[in-house]
Amino acid sequence: MAETSTEKNIVTNRKARHEYEILQVIEAGMVLQGTEVKSLRQGNANMVDSYANIKNNEVWLVGCHIAEYKYGNIENHEPTRTRKLLLNRSEIKKLLVKIKEKGLTLIPLRLYFKEGKVKVELGLAKGKKVFDKREDIKKRDFARDQDRKVKY
Repeated sequence: MAETSTEKNIVTNRKARHEYEILQVIEAGMVLQGTEVKSLRQGNANMVDSYANIKNNEVWLVGCHIAEYKYGNIENHEPTRTRKLLLNRSEIKKLLVKIKEKGLTLIPLRLYFKEGKVKVELGLAKGKKVFDKREDIKKRDFARDQDRKVKY
């Protein structure tokens, strides 16, 4: 997605687009503690192997690592805690139907600040097979070679 002037990227899950075919992108807010926001402002986050889960009509982000705030005290947050995501009830119901029917997964694609609030971009994804990944690599290499030939 195009980044506007009010958005500031924190971290991007580059592995997600390689491992999954992204069918739909959804923006969600996050429930965070103060030290988590301060740590995110410093760019201390890692989304590798994280995913979103729906329990009791609520969406939860699992496995996202936000490092402890360097200047925090005993009230510092736990780095890998499960965090609640904020979506409308109708959006959650639509996602739940798609996940159960088609066997899709919710994968976080990036964390960013939007107008001072932390947002997560979720992708409704379908896992790629090994041959699909190889095919994508072949296409990317071919396009790169063509660009080089045109350039020279």
